[in-house]
Amino acid sequence: MDITGLLIFLAIGALAGWLAGTFMKGRGFGLLGNIVVGIIGAVLGGFVFGLLGITAGGLIGSIVMATVGAALLLFIIGILKKA
Repeated sequence: MDITGLLIFLAIGALAGWLAGTFMKGRGFGLLGNIVVGIIGAVLGGFVFGLLGITAGGLIGSIVMATVGAALLLFIIGILKKA
């Protein structure tokens, strides 16, 4: 992966983390935290989409997949914080 691919990956992660934080009623973690949540969410979203047999191609598909994964991750974190 070159530097451009890495920057795009981080930008998608940041956007996905921010969107997920917005959808999950303000559970964002700031810029750096949103990037981390977005990246982990992208991996989680790819895994879940793969289990369901759903493919997401292109930039928009990557953003949707990462956002769904990040929202799922924030949901899980919220459950663990309540426990």
